[in-house]
Amino acid sequence: MQPVPVPVLPTATRIRPRTALVASADRSFRQRLSEILTGLRWQVREAEGGAQAWAEAQATPPEAIIVDSWLPDLDLAEFLKDFRGCFPQVDLVTAGRASAEESPRGPYRQELLYALRRSQDTDTAAWNTAPALNSPNPAPGRTQSDSWPIPALPAACLPQDGLPAPIHAQRSLSKAVSIRADLPIHEVEAASSNRLPELIGNAACMLEISRRVRLVAPRSTPVLIEGPTGSGKELVAEALHRLSARSRKPFVAINCAAIPEALLEAELFGHTRGAFTGAVQGRTGRIEGADGGTLFLDEIGEMPLALQSKLLRFVECGELQRVGDNETVKVDVRIVAATHRPLAQQTQTGAFRSDLYYRLAVFLIRTPSLAEHAQDLPLLVDHFMQRLGRETPVKRVDQGAMAMLSAHDWPGNVRELEHVLERGAILAGDEAVLTAGEIDFGLALN
Repeated sequence: MQPVPVPVLPTATRIRPRTALVASADRSFRQRLSEILTGLRWQVREAEGGAQAWAEAQATPPEAIIVDSWLPDLDLAEFLKDFRGCFPQVDLVTAGRASAEESPRGPYRQELLYALRRSQDTDTAAWNTAPALNSPNPAPGRTQSDSWPIPALPAACLPQDGLPAPIHAQRSLSKAVSIRADLPIHEVEAASSNRLPELIGNAACMLEISRRVRLVAPRSTPVLIEGPTGSGKELVAEALHRLSARSRKPFVAINCAAIPEALLEAELFGHTRGAFTGAVQGRTGRIEGADGGTLFLDEIGEMPLALQSKLLRFVECGELQRVGDNETVKVDVRIVAATHRPLAQQTQTGAFRSDLYYRLAVFLIRTPSLAEHAQDLPLLVDHFMQRLGRETPVKRVDQGAMAMLSAHDWPGNVRELEHVLERGAILAGDEAVLTAGEIDFGLALN
């Protein structure tokens, strides 16, 4: 009896490689993730922003898409909503956030989470700011659903060739897992060593700021820094300037909220003699004064709409016109802007020009509130006490005072902490120890 021949599937019916689309403005993140997914037998396409990702998906819908926690050209929330509506069959994963309204999980979701976790483990900082694994005390102000669970694949899910088998996700979205919780001690120390000296703290979100600053500092790319008041936005701007090729040129900072609207234009662009009442002589503006260096526009969200259009013109062509002058001046500056306002939302209400926002927010850095990295409080306390000790002997903070500091919610963030410690050191007088009796939050200068 002759053996029955084993049927050979036609080429057209063989298993087609799975395709994934990675959308991120961070080139290194895309490359790391693409390499890992390729090793898992995925075909990977990359997109630098939301518009390119949309075009790629329309041309050939992928099985899955991994979207960065920020897109340089589109509002992330709107992109996710529209994408789910048009491509409900695509498994959508957003790095760094979770939602009960996420698209249905595909059969290969666990592979995607595995690849995302591996790509983040090879980085010098955490991509996510989730609380520690199984931490009984998550960071204040955050819920356990703020981050994607990115578990390690159990050994049972790995076939003999070492590649994870396609399995359905089993864990609830409400259970957050830190992507860095399982790092060996030497890798944690290595990540901490890459922290910029200006940024005190070893929390994941602080290390991520250092990573992003190092990535973008050598370029002339405009940077937008968003974060609550007192969270250190100007320190980030100074670090960007220090690490750039412009470090030997001026770093000029201007607070758009501190200058009256009638004078802000002349302050930025300069003016000629007699341009307005009181202009007894011409003056060079702050933008021109920063030629060759960095211009830091603090509280850019407070800039009047009329002036935003003139700033947009300068950002686009690098030319400015002094108030009262018909001549244009060519100026080479790198613009770093900062705000405590949600500018993306303000563009929808018309409070901020959307075209200027997209020009400034080419690269976004977010500074966290102190509550988001409360584990860094002892480091910050030691830093400020050492700095206060430059003029007087360094004081030590006892356990009672530290307990009070740890229990406070810090609405004024790091700046409030600095002022509380300075006032406490003054109240302590010649005493070498700062006790709970000298800690006073009521008069904190925020």
